[in-house]
Amino acid sequence: MATITKEEVRHVAHLARLAITEEEVEHFTEQLAKIVQFADKLNELDTTNVEPTTHVLPLENVLREDKSVAGLDRDLMMKNVKEQEAGQVKVPAIME
Repeated sequence: MATITKEEVRHVAHLARLAITEEEVEHFTEQLAKIVQFADKLNELDTTNVEPTTHVLPLENVLREDKSVAGLDRDLMMKNVKEQEAGQVKVPAIME
């Protein structure tokens, strides 16, 4: 069974940039040890015939059929354009 040491708690706190007191180190060491002990109980289960899963529910992406559709009429859309050139919208230059 894996155990959590005070040095490991200090190291993780340092990595997380947390300032913790010696009292907190003691407290977190006990808490993390209990968590690891609880997680170790999972190793006692027989999972021989259990398939690995990534989610408890079977999920599938729902996608629409990819169909080509007609776009908007260019002449109709260009009626609202202030300036145009060669069938394109002409805008002021933003770079020299």
